[in-house]
Amino acid sequence: MIEILNPTELARARETGALVGGFLRTLRDRATPGTNLLDIDRWTRDLIADAGAQSCYVDYAPSFGRGPFGHYICTAVNDAVLHGMPHDYTLADGDLLTLDLAVSLDGIAADSAISFVVGEPGPEAQESRALIEATERALAAGIAAAGPGARIGDLSHAIGTVLGAAGYPINTEFGGHGIGSTMHQDPHVSNTGRPGRGYRLRPGLLLALEPWVMTDTDELVVDADGWTLRSATGCRTAHSEHTIAITDDGAEILTLPR
Repeated sequence: MIEILNPTELARARETGALVGGFLRTLRDRATPGTNLLDIDRWTRDLIADAGAQSCYVDYAPSFGRGPFGHYICTAVNDAVLHGMPHDYTLADGDLLTLDLAVSLDGIAADSAISFVVGEPGPEAQESRALIEATERALAAGIAAAGPGARIGDLSHAIGTVLGAAGYPINTEFGGHGIGSTMHQDPHVSNTGRPGRGYRLRPGLLLALEPWVMTDTDELVVDADGWTLRSATGCRTAHSEHTIAITDDGAEILTLPR
């Protein structure tokens, strides 16, 4: 399903996006050495409830996961990159943490992810910064390529060009996606692709663009929890994501905090 939002729905999407962006900023500020991942999950639950919003994750049970996710946020540390299930782990200086959050408010969802180093940088600081910055640059390139009349392949090509130039292998199993009244919709947005191919973008379309990389592999392994995806070699990973709206003038980033 591909949804095209009307102006009233787009206004609601802006509210949801700002909420998600603000939540992630708050959680990043709170995530310090000594913080447990389960604390972050509880904080997220409370933020969502206080805002009168709904979690997109708690009851989510797609084919690639094992049953309902059961938590409010994805927390991926170091070699974990996607769908990180919160568990009893205490953050330490130098950990590379990714927070991925999707929330629905008034019937419209928004999805965003940030990666950052917790506390004081450790011996892998340079590698971590390079990974994070590559995903952020790729995300910016994908957004810059988006606009009415562009095709999905144009966005994928822009993202993949940045990631490839940085020297990282690119996995195509998971990528960006349409979003609207539900979290995951068509079209799929691969993190590499050929320009001029795929669905033509229209004003009112929402997309969640999410470049992610692993230092030295494109292969994933699944944790025993049935959800958390890690690099097959144990290398570090990073992930950046924004929800954008296609407008008459280009692309509007919705998941920036106000």
